[in-house]
Amino acid sequence: MLVKLLRNGIGGLWQLGDLITRPTKMRRSAEAQTQVDAACSELALYQLPRCPFCIKVRRNMHKLNLPITLRNVQPGSPYRDELQAGGGRVKSPCLRIEENGASRWMYESNDIIAYLEQRFANVK
Repeated sequence: MLVKLLRNGIGGLWQLGDLITRPTKMRRSAEAQTQVDAACSELALYQLPRCPFCIKVRRNMHKLNLPITLRNVQPGSPYRDELQAGGGRVKSPCLRIEENGASRWMYESNDIIAYLEQRFANVK
């Protein structure tokens, strides 16, 4: 109980810090942003709002101006069951990537950020 309280309190501070220090969004041409928006429709981030690793990924998404669907995996959420069934474990953050009719589940915040940077940073 105490650990959960501390985790939520510290997570709330991280969330507040993120809102205050959020980087500016990448600017793209309208055509390039339309391409990015279409590509992001095939992605979903399974996350917890106060998780520091999830905040790190969301900050990067904001910086890259990526409208990726966020799915909260708190206990009792249908997305939690979806993550367990599709990804094989309940761990956040997790990026679901739909490619050629198949789903790929990517865990680890640094791997997710590297993937997003590689795929979207040069689209201008």
